[in-house]
Amino acid sequence: MPAPLASYVESWHPEPATAKDPLLLGPAAAFSNLLDLPGAAAESGDPLPPLWQWLYFLQWVPQQGLGPDGHLRDGRNLPPVPDRRRMFAGGRCEVIEPLRLGEPAERTSSLAAVTPRHGRSGELLFVTERQEFRQHGRLCVVEEQDIVYRSGNGNAPRHPATLDISAVPEAEGQWQLRLRPTETLLFRFSALTANAHRIHYDTPYARDVEGYPGLVVHGPLLALLILELVRRNAPRRRVRSLSYRLHRPAFVGEHLIAGGTPTEGQARLRVATYREARHATAEVTFA
Repeated sequence: MPAPLASYVESWHPEPATAKDPLLLGPAAAFSNLLDLPGAAAESGDPLPPLWQWLYFLQWVPQQGLGPDGHLRDGRNLPPVPDRRRMFAGGRCEVIEPLRLGEPAERTSSLAAVTPRHGRSGELLFVTERQEFRQHGRLCVVEEQDIVYRSGNGNAPRHPATLDISAVPEAEGQWQLRLRPTETLLFRFSALTANAHRIHYDTPYARDVEGYPGLVVHGPLLALLILELVRRNAPRRRVRSLSYRLHRPAFVGEHLIAGGTPTEGQARLRVATYREARHATAEVTFA
C-alpha cells in the first residue's frame, strides 16, 4: 500500500524566495494580441490588469529540469510526492494598488498552507502559495494560488470520451464574451506563461497518458477570460479583490462563453460550455 501523501510533506518547509522583474511592455502587448485586442491593453505607466502579473516573473529552467509531463521536475514550492500530477484549482487576489507597467517590481513567494484531503478521485494534496508584489517598496498586490496534487494515475478523475465542438452554450448574464480556443492559441499562451505542460500542446500525451479527450485549456486562461469581462465592460471600475475557482477542464475547439451580471459593488462571473455551466467561476469586488 502506498504511503499517505501527507507523509511526504511532514518535513517540507521551503523558505520564501524573492524575484524581480522590470515589467516591460512586451508581455502585456503580446497577450493583448493573443486576445485580438485593437491595441495594447496597457502602456508604460498604466495599471497592469488584474492577474496579468502571470505574464511576468517567469521561470525558464534548463530542459533537463522538466519532468516527463513537461512540468518542472523539482521546484521550491513543488511538494516531494512521487509520480506527481498537478491541477490548478483556483485562487484569490487583493489589489491594494495596481502594479504599473514599465516600473520595476519585486515578488516574494512563500508556502501558505499544505492540506491533505480525500476527494472522489482519491487522496489529494492542496498546496497554497502566497505571493506579495511590491513596487517602490510599497505592497501592491497579494495573491494566493491553490494547486492540487495527486500521486500516479490510478485515481484520475473521469472526463468525457468525445466532445461536440459544434455545440454552442447559451448566453447568460449582462456581460458576455465568447472564445473558441485553438491549438495555436493554447500554444501561444503556453509560451507567454513559460508553461511546458504537455496537456496543452501534445494531443497524444493528453489523450493516452492523462486520459483527456483533447488538449486542455489552461486554467489561468479561463480565469483571465473571466477578468476580461470586467476590463472590457467596466474599464473605469477598479478591482479591489477577486477570487476564482476552476471546477472542470475545458478542451481545445470547444465554444466557451464567459458571462455574468454586475451589481453595485461586485460581480459574479463564470465560464461555460455546452457540457458544463460552471467550468470556472469568479467573484470580483470593486473599490
